[in-house]
Amino acid sequence: MSPIAPALAALGAEIKHLTAQFGEPVDVAAMGVTDRAGHLRLGRPGLCAPNGACRMVRTRDGWIAVNLARAEDIELVPAWLGCGPVANAWGVLEKAARQRGTEALLAGAILLGLPVAKVGEVTSDTLRMPTIAMGAPRVARFSGRLRVVDLSALWAGPLCGAILARAGAQVSKYESVIRPDPTATATPEFFDRLNGEKSLFALDFSASTDQARLRKVIASADILITSARPRAFSAIGLSPEQIFADNPNLTWIAITGYGWTGEAAARVAFGDDAAAAGGLVGWTKAGAPRFLGDALADPLTGLAAAAEALRAVQAGGGVLVDMAMAGCAARAAAIQ
Repeated sequence: MSPIAPALAALGAEIKHLTAQFGEPVDVAAMGVTDRAGHLRLGRPGLCAPNGACRMVRTRDGWIAVNLARAEDIELVPAWLGCGPVANAWGVLEKAARQRGTEALLAGAILLGLPVAKVGEVTSDTLRMPTIAMGAPRVARFSGRLRVVDLSALWAGPLCGAILARAGAQVSKYESVIRPDPTATATPEFFDRLNGEKSLFALDFSASTDQARLRKVIASADILITSARPRAFSAIGLSPEQIFADNPNLTWIAITGYGWTGEAAARVAFGDDAAAAGGLVGWTKAGAPRFLGDALADPLTGLAAAAEALRAVQAGGGVLVDMAMAGCAARAAAIQ
């Protein structure tokens, strides 16, 4: 049985109940969107994640999970370690990390925007996520077809949008013409499962006309789904203050690695390192951590986000739901 099966089952049952109140009850398991088997070449989980991009690395005093999924992450390894150009980033990293403390390595990675986590650094015991009051909730409960703007990419955010679309919501996915969702080329069939029931649009987020267009559609939405860090929105004229001034009843599902507020808001994370941060790992008898599956924090966060979105809309909106992937992993680890 999958290590996240209990959490997925609990969230799936909740989603089925909540979606029935807005339209079509959704059977998440039948959608085929909670794992990437058959869409991606996956190995067995161990010290290396099944997709090959993230590894457990031993430090002088503990373990970190390092995700080098992007070319720019590999290029930053010399700056992180304070060394010259390297031909084998993993080999140099694993050797250097054994001589350095976990906290120092983590601090350096955060400064450079590298997706690195201390194994088990985040703990929790509930599947509920915190909300931040931002606007003015509706007095009456919502009735009618939900309007959703999906600005997210990769897996967790699009999964949330896919569930809402299956429930009958009108979901519009907007992506950057410069940096489109890489899932479309990496795993096209999986991309279609996540986004096939949405209307797809491409915008230049740096252009003032497209920024104005995006702000207009968000102003008439019930739910906004995002997966970027907070600073990205102010840069394109979409600060929370502006968004909620335009739409006080909005429910903003803000998916990040470690949270929307405080120092953690600057951190980058993907599904594998976020799972490790939340302690969603196995341990050998020798005390070494092992991955338990493929990017487990992603499907957990996607389902939790959909449930929180429906609850928030039902309560009237006017909130930003702080969907931290590491927190979702920690919540799932607690109920294994």
